[in-house]
Amino acid sequence: MKKAILLFPAVLLLASCGELVNGLNENPNSPTTASYQYILTGAEVGNIVLQTGEVARKAGIFCGYYTGVDRQHLGFSQYGVTTSDFDSEWNNVYVDVVANALAAEMAAEEEGVGGVTTGITQAVRAMALGTAASLWGDIPFDEAGQPDIESPAFEGQLSAYTKLQNLLDEAITNLAAGSGRPTSGSEIYLDGDPAAWTEVAHTLKARYYMHTKEYDKAYAAAQNGISSPDNSLLGPHGTAAENANLNYSFFAVEVRQSDLLTSGFMASLIGPDATTSPDPSNYRGNAKTNETGRYNFLFRTTSFGIQPNTTANAFAARNAPSPLVTFEENSLILAEAGFRTAGFDVALGHLNDYRAYLASGGYMANAAPGDVQYDAYEAADFENGGMENADGISADNALLREILEERYVTFFGQIEGFNDTRRTERETAVRVPVAPNTGSSLPQRFLYPTTEIDRNPNVPKPVPGFFEPTPVNK
Repeated sequence: MKKAILLFPAVLLLASCGELVNGLNENPNSPTTASYQYILTGAEVGNIVLQTGEVARKAGIFCGYYTGVDRQHLGFSQYGVTTSDFDSEWNNVYVDVVANALAAEMAAEEEGVGGVTTGITQAVRAMALGTAASLWGDIPFDEAGQPDIESPAFEGQLSAYTKLQNLLDEAITNLAAGSGRPTSGSEIYLDGDPAAWTEVAHTLKARYYMHTKEYDKAYAAAQNGISSPDNSLLGPHGTAAENANLNYSFFAVEVRQSDLLTSGFMASLIGPDATTSPDPSNYRGNAKTNETGRYNFLFRTTSFGIQPNTTANAFAARNAPSPLVTFEENSLILAEAGFRTAGFDVALGHLNDYRAYLASGGYMANAAPGDVQYDAYEAADFENGGMENADGISADNALLREILEERYVTFFGQIEGFNDTRRTERETAVRVPVAPNTGSSLPQRFLYPTTEIDRNPNVPKPVPGFFEPTPVNK
């Protein structure tokens, strides 16, 4: 386990994931000489890189969002991955976020600041560790990010998820302290708002209960989760080169932009006609649904093919905020977990609430009003022969299928899409039908990195393969 702690200046948001982690061991800044507020900013910048950079792109390839067409991304699409392909991603988790979040917490305590600041650092740390648990399975947890421990012990994935819930409970308690709000501007997501952060922590609890298929607990947590778009956790970006959205940097600036395209499957789900869709028969629109606005928000056709839209106000615009934990996710947890816990009518109500939000423009910042239509569904739409059930499955399955498909589309470009496709893979009647790019198996995990295998004797043995499900998905 690498021990360096790096305090990221916010201006480094321009760089790609790989560029941000180059030289971490060679030039670390000392956390002992920095105020907690600067270390907290560094942890949050690192978390943006973790959640929206190369980790999200690889996860997107593995769950059918993207297709690699050249160089290393072509290899990823063909599932030709090696342990060294995941070195920087592991570093993103444990150096960029976990170590910095712990250092920020300790520095704040030394400066007499606790309460809200402690809760925020715990929530950020939980988010990074939750991402790691979902992607790798067994991970370092209790001993993670501690500079004096060279070879941290690994926790089983199920144990890690239990400890994540406990850590988030601690965060929620600290956020309720009423004191210790971080210095203004140092907490770059929500400026230290304890009420908003409390909702974020509950949505994270719901997310991780979804991962472990504890749907009743997910539903309960989501009812206390993010209640409005204003309380979504978003990574801020600007219009300058040094603080641009990482998708913009990849698809509009870097020389590798031609290596990666939106998959034909993903584009066809919301491509409204033959000019935009590789397969118009796959379009999810109907008499109550017009996906033109969402397609134009997410995608555009470049000289290379269909790619994320980098124009003004679009998904990958230079200054577009990056979704980390959102109102959209919480709404769709309510829909899916509500279905699995409380039944059809409850789930349909939550789905229609979300559709009403989309009909108002939702998260689609550039959508023309005439290009968004998400009328409320009725129970009859999911009956045999209804507009959402042309193939004659049960009404329950038709509704769940629609909710899962909505989650897949909403989570485009986010790691949760990969978590969903693995979690629901055995539910063949309702899962999003992502097909393997090659062979007969879908990817199931990130590989443990070479850097950890070579240095830490506690890495699970035998080292699990790319197609071996993590424990929660077995």
